[in-house]
Amino acid sequence: QVQLVESGGGLVQAGGSLRLACVVSGRTLSSYDMGWSRQAPGKEREFVASINWSGSSTDYRYSVKGRYTIPRDVAKSTVYLQMNSLNPENTAIYYCCADPAAGGEAFWGQGTQVTVSS
Repeated sequence: QVQLVESGGGLVQAGGSLRLACVVSGRTLSSYDMGWSRQAPGKEREFVASINWSGSSTDYRYSVKGRYTIPRDVAKSTVYLQMNSLNPENTAIYYCCADPAAGGEAFWGQGTQVTVSS
């Protein structure tokens, strides 16, 4: 059974930074395309960033390009979301997702709250 546990959320002032972490247990990180999504109050969940199973390719939501990165540490089975230059519009619950590279059901974490104050 694959489990994803996010951490690192919190309250930060506009212009600040946070680093979220998602620890994957049950399978090697290299088995999954990993991603982060977010859901703001009253809005639908939206894609933020992803990294493929080999770590060779990343993708970002247009509005976060240049501010967010999605590094990973395979040895620690952890994928991160480094968020810089945060603004209040980035306030949301951030979710980690593991999508099996070989196909099948994706797995989601429980989410971590990020709140950016103005």
